[in-house]
Amino acid sequence: MKRKLYSLLLLTALAAFLPGCTDNFEELNTNPNAPVDVQPSLLLRKIIFDYGEQMSYEGFVAGNLLGQYFTAVDFNLFDRHSLSEPQYGGNPWPFLYSNLRDNEILLQKARSNPAFGVYEGPALVLKAYLAAALTDLYGDVPYSQALQGKTGVITPAYDSQESIYTAPGGILDNLDKGIASINSYTGTTVLDGDVLYGGNRSKWVLFANSLKIKCLMRISRKVDVQAALQRVVTEGNYIRANADNAAFRFSLTQPNNFRMATARVGDYNLFIMSKTSEELLVGLSDPRMATYFRPTAANPAIYRGLLNGPDASRLSISVADYSLTGTIFRENADRLSANYMTAAETSFWLAEAAERNLLSASARTLYEQGITQSFAYWGTALPAGYLTSSRVAYGQNGQNPLEQILTQKWLHNLNNGYEGWTEYRRTGFPRLKPVSASLNNGLIPVRMPYPATESALNAVQYQIAATTTQNNSINAPVWWAR
Repeated sequence: MKRKLYSLLLLTALAAFLPGCTDNFEELNTNPNAPVDVQPSLLLRKIIFDYGEQMSYEGFVAGNLLGQYFTAVDFNLFDRHSLSEPQYGGNPWPFLYSNLRDNEILLQKARSNPAFGVYEGPALVLKAYLAAALTDLYGDVPYSQALQGKTGVITPAYDSQESIYTAPGGILDNLDKGIASINSYTGTTVLDGDVLYGGNRSKWVLFANSLKIKCLMRISRKVDVQAALQRVVTEGNYIRANADNAAFRFSLTQPNNFRMATARVGDYNLFIMSKTSEELLVGLSDPRMATYFRPTAANPAIYRGLLNGPDASRLSISVADYSLTGTIFRENADRLSANYMTAAETSFWLAEAAERNLLSASARTLYEQGITQSFAYWGTALPAGYLTSSRVAYGQNGQNPLEQILTQKWLHNLNNGYEGWTEYRRTGFPRLKPVSASLNNGLIPVRMPYPATESALNAVQYQIAATTTQNNSINAPVWWAR
């Protein structure tokens, strides 16, 4: 009886404290050391570095297989063009959307708080860049309704690639708005977290205009871009020197290192020179070969590539007989940069525009300027006779000038993600080879497939998009390539 009375009194006493506990429940259960918000400077740094690092890794292990810079000697279903079976890489969808999401948070912060207004312009430029990277790989993708989960939109519709490029709020519109925002900003807040340009807003305008040149040229077979291109070039406010490249240098040590520099040697040694790279570099007597690749271990006087997409179960491949990727990707990876846009790439885009009479300029001058900038970018001495050699001299000795421009741009973009493959899909240059043991009926893919998560999590909208891509086929070209 005494025990029951004691228990009743104890419960009564505890009950007296319960209202106080529930009144302060959220406060008492909040970790004071865990952030509930993030400063724009940290967001900006995260977006720039995360995309650059992830795409540099993706470019090495997947994009450079599709672009035929490298060949994978094992675990290589992707190199054999089974793109729905990504292995070491080959699924950029998640990190593209995660960075678009974080960038949208940055953009909204910049627009809702005048103290953060300095971030609006760069956030718009990054939104354009990330959206272009996404749609160039996949075609139609969720865009205008994407990133609105907080408002209840969890199954966004797919926008057409044409509208993503050209509609209000699309890529070109955001570039114009981004430039205008940067130029009109009169506040005193420093652009902290800017690992591309150290807070120099005028260089963001250079980046935006170079990106505009690229985007206009990419859609130039579908849209009349001549006046817009000429306007940008006449103003002259784009990336014209390597000092203004939109790129950041990796370090040798974590956390800012290139991922493959510290990968297991067995993983690193899966990627070797492709036959396409060998033939182009040897045929041009191009000394960048020694920067991009190593001579074979079996014979240090020879560089040797392998045809893409070998069936490792049927071939006996000794890595010692082929060229591994260069020390710039491994021992000397602090010489490697993650690229957004460079002077050389811009020059090649303009050279193509001039050659196609979309621009009043000397295509030859821009072509030679791009080559010179590329050699300097890669830290490789430009031989005195390179620009006048038989296969490099512009439009000479039966050479196709457009093929020369696009081949040199391909050579320059070795570390720029999927660019080599994307430009092949747009132009057919350089001439890529049928892979050795194709899992795609001998066809070179022309788009990335939507990931399986889309059919599971966004089924209705995915089915609509699938019907316009031959059931999510990797052989259905994107809008600007049709």
